[in-house]
Amino acid sequence: MGKKDASSVKLPVDQYRKQIVKQDYKKTKPALRATRLKAEVKRSALGIRDTILVIVAVLVFLLGIYAFFYLNLSTELDLDVDMD
Repeated sequence: MGKKDASSVKLPVDQYRKQIVKQDYKKTKPALRATRLKAEVKRSALGIRDTILVIVAVLVFLLGIYAFFYLNLSTELDLDVDMD
């Protein structure tokens, strides 16, 4: 008895999924192709973002090394001037 009662009640999620599938079938081929192209562009855009992040990380690293050596050399030069 419990199974029959439970199966007759449809969850809102299941109804929503069925509605989405019906809407998807109504789309024409050009609309589906456009949707597929948009998804492909989003996937390819991630590669560009990753490339930019790597370049920025390398530049920050080089800037850190430059700052380290600049500060060390500038303090050494100041000490040499004070000794004279």
